[in-house]
Amino acid sequence: MRRRSIFAWASALLALAGASAIGITVFRPAAAKPSTMLPLATARRGEFLVTVTCRGELVAEQSVQVNAPNVPNLTIVWMAPPNSSVKPGDAILRFDASGAQRQLKEKEAALAQAVATLDQAKAQAGITAEQDNLEIAGLKQAVELARIEASKAEIVSAIQGEENRIALSLAQEKLRVKQAAAEFNAASAKSKIGSTESQRNKAQAETELTRSRIAMTEIRAPAGGIVSYAMNYSQGWMNAKPFKVGDNVWPGSAVAEIPNVESLRLKGKAEEIDRGKMSAGQDARVILDPFPEKTFHGKLERISALTEQSFEWPPTRSFRAFAELGEADARLRPQMNGRMDIIVDRLPNAVSVPSKAVFSRDGRPVVLVPGKDALRAVYVEVLARNPDEVAVRGIDAGTQVALVDKLNEKAKDGQAK
Repeated sequence: MRRRSIFAWASALLALAGASAIGITVFRPAAAKPSTMLPLATARRGEFLVTVTCRGELVAEQSVQVNAPNVPNLTIVWMAPPNSSVKPGDAILRFDASGAQRQLKEKEAALAQAVATLDQAKAQAGITAEQDNLEIAGLKQAVELARIEASKAEIVSAIQGEENRIALSLAQEKLRVKQAAAEFNAASAKSKIGSTESQRNKAQAETELTRSRIAMTEIRAPAGGIVSYAMNYSQGWMNAKPFKVGDNVWPGSAVAEIPNVESLRLKGKAEEIDRGKMSAGQDARVILDPFPEKTFHGKLERISALTEQSFEWPPTRSFRAFAELGEADARLRPQMNGRMDIIVDRLPNAVSVPSKAVFSRDGRPVVLVPGKDALRAVYVEVLARNPDEVAVRGIDAGTQVALVDKLNEKAKDGQAK
């Protein structure tokens, strides 16, 4: 029994080992074979567009600048989101108005006090004038009575007549003195009223100014467009950032700009070698980096007469070309980067291949056409060239061409060996 058990265990182990060997043989992956296929492209026939490509950014030819009001101690407490669309009259900025409101209360109190002082001065002037008029009337009456007494000189004694004349002179002198005092009081009252009116007008003007400053703490859009906030250089040029909530603003400084979306143009750099091919009115295809799936079909509007120097290092000089987009898009924003392909010529019914498919043999352009056993070089004539494709003459439409120069690689390998 012991021998049988040992034999059974040995048979089981041998069967398990055989099954493992069979499994390894069955599931062993086949060796990978190197691929001999070449990347190919097909020559196509159709209209070939000769283009000049310029890189640039969107700029707005029409924009409205928004300046901070002439109000001291301006602090931004609310602002419309950057690059948001606004309509004329929409609020875009609000400044802290608590200080101005506190000043308004102080100015209103000073104005009320000035008005009360003016009313008091006018009332006092009226009372003084009435008193002076009353006294002048009494003195006039006394003068008349003295004149009557003086007229009795013929029927009274000489002494009495002389006393009456003296009394008349004194009454007249008192009247003149009182009239002068009344004139002085009137002039004094007028001066005081004028002074208090000046104080009232000053307090009223300061109150109106404070109210207007409070009204100016909210800035509304003067025109429709996109809100673009200016840079805040209060911390230096190196740390400049767009204005944000909490920043202090200098009175009268530029805080925002509202460009008109319909006036956006792509401003690109044109090289001097391409300047002679370009002219205003040519068709242009504009492709923006944020929206590569959309092509804007516009026109080349103008080209700068002189070159402009860039701020890059090393500095370069190039012409500036402006292309309109042909249509408006609400997603467009200033300073978006992109490119424009200016169509400078059209070749109808031309055969074109990718630019990677054209190689050089003995200084002449060739394309590599696959045959039964290997590639063969076919000389072609280059009619026009673009960055991505080339118009050629010498092959038919539908011809397969290689995108890799295997013949040249084999020649190099042979020379190396």
